[in-house]
Parts: sequence; C-alpha cells; structure tokens
Amino acid sequence: MSVLIGIPRESKAGERRVALVPDLAKKYTNLGAGLLVEGGAGEGSSIKDEDFLGAEIVGDAKSLFGRADLILKVTPPTIQEIAAMKRGAVLLGYLQPWQETERIKALMAAGVESYAVELIPRISRAQSMDALSSQGAVAGYQCVLIAAGLCPKFFPMLTYAAGTIRPARVLVIGAGVAGLQAIATAKRLGAIVEAYDVRPETKEQVESLGAKFVDTGVSAAGTGGYARELTDEEKRQQAEKLGKAVAGCDVLITTAAVPGRRSPLIITEPMVAGMKNGAVVVDMAAEGGGNVAGSKPGETVKIGGATIVGPLDLSSRMPVHASEMYAKNLFNFISPFIKEGKLELDRSDEVIAGSCLTREGELVHEAVRKAHGGKV
Repeated sequence: MSVLIGIPRESKAGERRVALVPDLAKKYTNLGAGLLVEGGAGEGSSIKDEDFLGAEIVGDAKSLFGRADLILKVTPPTIQEIAAMKRGAVLLGYLQPWQETERIKALMAAGVESYAVELIPRISRAQSMDALSSQGAVAGYQCVLIAAGLCPKFFPMLTYAAGTIRPARVLVIGAGVAGLQAIATAKRLGAIVEAYDVRPETKEQVESLGAKFVDTGVSAAGTGGYARELTDEEKRQQAEKLGKAVAGCDVLITTAAVPGRRSPLIITEPMVAGMKNGAVVVDMAAEGGGNVAGSKPGETVKIGGATIVGPLDLSSRMPVHASEMYAKNLFNFISPFIKEGKLELDRSDEVIAGSCLTREGELVHEAVRKAHGGKV
C-alpha cells in the first residue's frame, strides 16, 4: 500500500508558509506516494488547492492527521494535532526539540516517529536538506529590507542636482547564512557594509561579498559550525573593539543565534547609548533572548536615538520562495526512502539517525535527552 503524505494547513497564527509546493507534489506522486492536502494549506503562499495536481484535498486537519502515514509541517504541531495523528505515523518539520518538553512527551505518548529539521546533521551530504540555512537566508534578506524601510538615509550613494549624498553604513553581526545574506543584500542596495563574527574563518566569506571584516582579535571557533562561549576577558576585548564599529554605523543588523540556547548578548547598553541619533537596529535573534540590550521580540522600541526592531516570523514574510526552499529541503530528506510508493526509512543512515527525535514511544536523541536533564 502506498504511503499517504499529509500536508496540513499551518495552525500557528500568522504562518503563511506551507511544506509542499506544486512542483514537488508531482515528484512525490511520481515516486508512487499518495498526497492528502488540507484545503487552504497553500493559501498564504499564493497556492490554490487545485494547483496540487494528483492530491486529495481534505476538508479538515483532524481527518488528515488520522489518515496520513507521513506528515510534513513547517511549524511544530500543537498537542491537539499530535493527539489526532495515527499511531506509528512519521512526522517531519520544525519541532523545537530543545525548548518543548510537553511536545516531546505528547509525541512519545502518541507513538509518533518524529524527525526535527533542527537536528539534521550539518554534514556535506545533508546541505540540500538544511532548512535552518534556507530559512535563515530568507530571514537575513528580510532584516535588511526592514532596516532600509526605517533608515532615515538612502542606502546607496546618490547624486542629484545640488551634490552627492553619501551611502549609509551598515554593520552586520554574525556571518552565518542569515548574516551573509544580509551582507549581500545590503551591498546590492548600495550601502557601505562592515561585518563581524567571532569565527575567524568567516573573514574570507565576508570580504568575498565586498564587505569589510571587523577584527576584534577574538576567536571563538567551535564545533558543528557554531561558535563557542567566550570567556569574560574575550567578551571585554570584543566589546571594546566592536563598540567603535557600532558607534559609526547607521544600521546595525544582528543575526547571532544558536538553536537550543539563549542568543548571546553582544551589543551592550553602553554600545546602544553610543549609537548615532537616528540609527536603526534589527535584532534577528530577539526571539531567542536578543543580541542587543533592550530589544524586545515582536516590538519596535526607541532607546536613546536608536530605533530597535525585534522581528518575528521573518521567513513567513516571504512565503512563496520560503515555502519553495523549505519544501525542497524536506523532499531531499525523505524522497530517497520512498521506494515504489512505500516509505522505507533506513534508521542506520547518518542523517535519519541524527535527526530522529522520538520513535516507538521513546525519546531517542541523546543530546536532546541530556538538554532536558534526562527527565523526558
């Protein structure tokens, strides 16, 4: 019997992305899979129900969850949605494994075999499955657009009849995928761009995009592509050198976030106080605690002369391309294991094993277990 893949309408308020796009619906059906799509699932991404060729349009989420063998989601399911899933169903999507103990318990109780995109190993073979990177690129792009809309200056140099307007100066903190996209976007808009990251290997990447790297003399190269925690002395040295760059910029964009941990506070109160009057700050990490002192998730606040924005759901603001990118990540993850219409997961596979959160009523991801104190 062919595997039935369920695509529910996202229940999180304001979420406009969807885990399947029409081009990939055809690819799934070509693999022999059946598709169940909840009515209106693609509405936020400008996709009509009839665009999902070969799919059965289901009237309500409860029916879909009760029938689907494999469920593809963007945002984490609610406890009620998990309870509606049939026992033994496979779930793939964002699951917030580091934060949500109750959700993990619900997945275990429901006997759902769950795979979290946040846990996909950061190895070469899995790059095409890396949803954190694809959605991070969207978020970095959006941060610059937000900043440009609020900045009281032109981003590019502008020549007019009475003279020349100097370009805005943009400083980007964090040179991961989101940061690099922010750098590239600010450069395309004509700004003078500087960037900083505690990982020294990012210097070449920053400069390849035409930005100047701010060298504080602090290296925090860590494992798994993330930075390690800085010592107090390193933080002091970083703050001193970075403070000068912050004081000189018109726009500051911060993107330093680590899944499962509080976002590091990089821009201190004295740094904010020393910013130019009219400066704009976009703290992409606000939801995780913030990189900037005083930033608030989902709010725009004024501190001294600076306007500080803590945007939420950045990827959802550009749902057409964000959905396309995310859906491809999921397809690249799961499609190798759909053979002649049947789902045959190789649980010894490095990517499958590394991203599995729950299976057969147990929490099987050891790092997540430790993060929750072994009490889940």
